[in-house]
This record gives sequence, structure tokens and C-alpha cells, in this order.
Amino acid sequence: MAWLDRARNALVTDVRIDGRSRGARTTPLPADFAWGTWHNVAAEVRGTRMTVEVSADRLRDAVATQERTLPVTAVRPGKVGVAARSAGVAADNVGAAALHTPVTTRIPERAPGPLLPAYSDEFDTATVPGTTADSPWSWVRGPASGVTMADGALSWPTQGGELYLGTNTASVLTRDAPPGDYTVETRLRFAPGRTNQQAGLVLYGDDDRYLKLVHAVLPVSHTDGKATHVTEFAKEGERPTTTPPTPVAYGPMFGGPPADTLWMRLSYHADTARDETEVRAATSTDGVHWVHTGVWTLPTVNKLKIGLVAQNTAGTVARFDYVRTYRH
Repeated sequence: MAWLDRARNALVTDVRIDGRSRGARTTPLPADFAWGTWHNVAAEVRGTRMTVEVSADRLRDAVATQERTLPVTAVRPGKVGVAARSAGVAADNVGAAALHTPVTTRIPERAPGPLLPAYSDEFDTATVPGTTADSPWSWVRGPASGVTMADGALSWPTQGGELYLGTNTASVLTRDAPPGDYTVETRLRFAPGRTNQQAGLVLYGDDDRYLKLVHAVLPVSHTDGKATHVTEFAKEGERPTTTPPTPVAYGPMFGGPPADTLWMRLSYHADTARDETEVRAATSTDGVHWVHTGVWTLPTVNKLKIGLVAQNTAGTVARFDYVRTYRH
């Protein structure tokens, strides 16, 4: 049993077997504990270990926690319920559920499938992609100024344009994506030195529907004056689940450590059952060990293209060594 004892201002537990107490234990509550508001009391039993927490919302911010070992004979099927020793007590949302099984081993990450040469580019020619009639690449607001091909890489100076909500002035280099699920990868050499500079991969539907994975510099400085470098995985698109629905919303999440040489992957999956597009991001500082950032979803409306960006603040060259697309 677990209850809140106002007279003692404490969380109290007791173990009773066949009606006999095996000893009550108390854990003090804060001196300013608000008895007139709702609280959550949660008891978790794993084996013979019981943990009881008192919190406002059960979000791991308990104001009191008590752990105790139960007798083996106390751990058996039973019922849950609530009780009170005085009037004026209210209880709600009473329930029980089987405790989760801890995950102790990590599932191996699935490696990309075979390379899709028709949707890949090693950037080993002298011609800037998207500047000839037979190029599989095309530009949105381009070609971007200063783009060159040198040393087996596409060199692209960051530009002052943006791709953010209503401000869509940045160039985007795009090409068709393959049908079905796929993973697209690039190796980016980029050492930004100014706030807001960013470069990387994008899966682009239009200016208001895309997912991007970039090495970016946030407008936040450390106490030592150094800039804040991050890998940012962001999406922009409609948000139909808000009330009222949001026509265009932008949301970032942040992933593995950035580096001057960074391998980047975006993995696309079409969830046809939910009519959603799912994209997962990953980065690596050595091309071998990968940190997975998370998954963004968008309603499936239009086909996404594979793309590159180098934007927000001018002044640093981003060098893309290749774009390789794999079956996923």
C-alpha cells in the first residue's frame, strides 16, 4: 500500500500479507506540499523491488521517492484500488499496467542496400551540375554564384539567402529521387566561421515542404567566445494536427557531433498505410560509426527530390565530395 499522510506530511508505504503488516515506512514530503491540488502517486514493482513516486505529472520530477524490497510472498496477482481515511479526498485515473521489459541489447543498425548509380554523382567532371540540358540536376534560384568543380568535389560558397517559412531566397540544387525507399549520403567538408552559416543535404518538395540535414552555426556563443556548431535535422511543412491547422511550420532537432569533414545520410520511407513520408537522419565523423538523430514525418503530398544547400550567411565554401543514393 502507498498513501499520502497529511498529519505526518509524508509518503507512507506498508506491506501487508494475510492482513499482517510487515512494517510501514515514511518518506517526507516537501514542507510546502500543496495538499489542495492534484498529485500523481505511482507504484512500480519489478521482481521484489517496489518504487513509489509522488509527482505533479509523472514526468520524472518526483517530489518524493521511496524504494523498498518486498517479501517474495507479497509479489503475487491482485487488484488495485483507492481508499481514504477521512472525508474530502478525491481520486481519479486509477489503473494498472504490465511493466515494460528493459531493453539490454541494441538492435544492429541496418546498413544501406546496393548503390543506385542512376541517382548518384561522384562530382568528378568539370561541368557544374544543373547547367547543361542533359544534366540530371536542376537549380531552384540558381545556379548559385561561385559554384565550381575542383579536386573531385562540388565547391559551393555559402550565400546570404534563406529557406525558412516566408523567406525563400536560397538556391537549392536538386535531382529526382528513386521510386521506393532509399538512403542518400554525402561527405561534406565545411568549416563555417560565421553565425548562421549552414550546408548539407535536403529532401525537397518545394520551398514550404522539405527536410534538411545540415552542419550549422547557431547564433549562440560559449563563454570562451567560440561559436556553437551543431548538426541540425529540420523539417518545414504543413502541420494539420494543430487547431486550427498550421499551413507552414518549421521544426529542428539536433544530432551527433559536427566536424569539418562530416558524412551525412537521409533515409526515406513511404508509410503508405498512414499516407506519410518518414525521413531519418544520421551523421558520422569518420564514415564508419553513425549517430542517428531521429525521424521527421510529413503528410505525403508531392514527391521529394534529393538536394543540396549552402546558405544563410555568405563567406565559407562547402565542398560536397559526392552524392550517393542506396536502396533502403
